[in-house]
Amino acid sequence: MQTDQQPSTNREVTTLAGGCFWCLEAVFEQVRGVESIVSGYAGGHVPNPTYQQVCTGTTGHTEVVQLTFDPVAVSYQSLLDLFFVIHDPTTQDRQGPDVGPQYRSAIFWHTDEQREAAEQALADLERAGVWPNPVVTELVPLVQFYAAEQYHQEYYRKNPGQGYCQVIIAPKVAKLRKEHIAVLKA
Repeated sequence: MQTDQQPSTNREVTTLAGGCFWCLEAVFEQVRGVESIVSGYAGGHVPNPTYQQVCTGTTGHTEVVQLTFDPVAVSYQSLLDLFFVIHDPTTQDRQGPDVGPQYRSAIFWHTDEQREAAEQALADLERAGVWPNPVVTELVPLVQFYAAEQYHQEYYRKNPGQGYCQVIIAPKVAKLRKEHIAVLKA
């Protein structure tokens, strides 16, 4: 939704996990009001994990994106709505070809207000019966976020010809551009 209001000086941060962080980053970087995105890891028990460690599925971490956004330009609720459109929140430890606990669906809340909004979004999603299977998205407080290695940042933008980008990420970006044009940056 377009607004004539000036951008706020207040920024919010949210951390979301819905499969490969490259996919989430590629979609959310298109969204008006999202000012920065950092791909990384959250939810685990190993300090400063590497990608190789997280890929083993033994650190407890999941791939996440941490979004900084202007809540005047895009609401937290709108970000959650998009989050549930761009991944399947009913698959345990899996998104498409990506399998393992590092690909689980999770919302890492930063504030009580985010927790309450996410609880409501999850309840609404279940009530609407959008998915044939139960939603398994975890709702947990963010304890620690670790930025992923530099080569993971802006991955889709830097590697559009890479096979995974063409087959997995490009259709998600195309879907956003086709079905959610109102949220796109100019």
